[in-house]
Amino acid sequence: MSFRDEFKLLLRARYPLIYIPTYEEERVEAAIREEAANQGNRPVYTWDFVDGYQGNVNDAGFGRRNPLQALEFVEKLPATAPAVFILRDYHRFLEDVAIARKLRNFARLLKSQPKNIVLLSPKIAIPDDLTEVFTVLEFPLPAAAEIKAEVERLIAATGHSLPGRVLDDLVRSCQGLSMERIRRVLARAIATHGELQPEDVDLVLEEKRQTIRQTQILDFYPATEQISDIGGLDNLKDWLLRRGGAFTEKARQYGLPHPRGLMLVGIQGTGKSLTAKAIAHHWHLPLLRLDVGRLFGGLVGESESRTRQMIQVAEALAPCVLWIDEIDKAFSGLGSKGDAGTTSRVFGTFITWLAEKTSPVFVVSTANDIQALPPEMLRKGRFDEIFFVGLPTQEERRAIFTVHLSRLRAHNLKDYDIDRLAYETPDFSGAEIEQTLIEAMHIGFSQNRDFNTDDILESASQIIPLARTAIEQIQKLQEWAAAGRARLASKHNPLSDRIQRQLQ
Repeated sequence: MSFRDEFKLLLRARYPLIYIPTYEEERVEAAIREEAANQGNRPVYTWDFVDGYQGNVNDAGFGRRNPLQALEFVEKLPATAPAVFILRDYHRFLEDVAIARKLRNFARLLKSQPKNIVLLSPKIAIPDDLTEVFTVLEFPLPAAAEIKAEVERLIAATGHSLPGRVLDDLVRSCQGLSMERIRRVLARAIATHGELQPEDVDLVLEEKRQTIRQTQILDFYPATEQISDIGGLDNLKDWLLRRGGAFTEKARQYGLPHPRGLMLVGIQGTGKSLTAKAIAHHWHLPLLRLDVGRLFGGLVGESESRTRQMIQVAEALAPCVLWIDEIDKAFSGLGSKGDAGTTSRVFGTFITWLAEKTSPVFVVSTANDIQALPPEMLRKGRFDEIFFVGLPTQEERRAIFTVHLSRLRAHNLKDYDIDRLAYETPDFSGAEIEQTLIEAMHIGFSQNRDFNTDDILESASQIIPLARTAIEQIQKLQEWAAAGRARLASKHNPLSDRIQRQLQ
């Protein structure tokens, strides 16, 4: 049910006290006035602490700096006169005993009168003794259709046009912002170069970053990595590329649901985190990083409250990518943690949201030790797919060397024997290959020359890869993947043959 439908129903059912948490006063008041007009032209009276009542010449300024008098104004009108009273920022006065008593009296009195009191507040702050008398009504951020109409209005005002795909990208990037923020950031773009351009999507994402900075739970990551920066992992990249347009309005009209997310399981340093960043960049979505440890607070109920806040922020900024790094460390040994069940409750809230969410929040979780996770995390419906990211094959190592050297020495890439480098670095992960190149650069720099293939091989000989120091852990991961419990991220992974033999 939409906000307008639900508000209309509350008016008709004579709900006396309605609490609407929102930052968008102008937009919600416009919606309230429209619905009040549809309900027999009900008068709407608006009050705030500084100016008192506004909009009515006879009562202008009444109740200025007197919140109790603002409530007494309701009784001045005849009992049969319909009206809607909007009280801005009134949550600040709810702790006052006289105001609390007056509101509880109104909860009984106004049931028989066509009057409704609406409190507008940026947040929910209802004292315990008033929770039963208020009805909380959520006011959603602007939907895609509303944003598109506003963007098209601004484009028409500039006398220019945008291709349909660029318009969809711009509208999608604006979702999760208030209408006021959308108008502000688009006005800034128009002021910069006289029209809206495809590059303005990044400007909108920067505006979303400002919203994220206000929370201590999520981090906004600037995603500059591209799909082409990932060496190998062809199965995973194909899967992602097929879903590149799944957040568009065209996909909704086709009947496609929003992609839910994926879990990347595998050895450290094999590109799991890089993939999360590349997804956000390729899909032009903001990337939010969740450190699960920040969800846990010291006060009773604080951890659960932070979890709900994290979900609300992520959904408010949707469509977006929510990256949860090393989720296995946060929820390992769930039943044995001596925290009075806090971890279990946080975990329960989180996985319930994963299974039931309808918002376009694409969750990318990474894990190194899949066996440490509770089985219910891996149940179908939490994620669209679980991929195993193993050690790169020789061909994939060649691709990884090519990616890094193209970035570091694009002008003389042909001078490096990439085939030999890939052959001489068995069991090296992508992160270890990058570290090898950095060490080779140190060798060349210390001798006042450019680094070469021999320097890279020398630095590689000094590095002991994780595949040798943690051989037992890696073997368990490979056996888990070989049992067919996850989809392989690489087309040429050696595990493919093992799985085929087991299935025969």
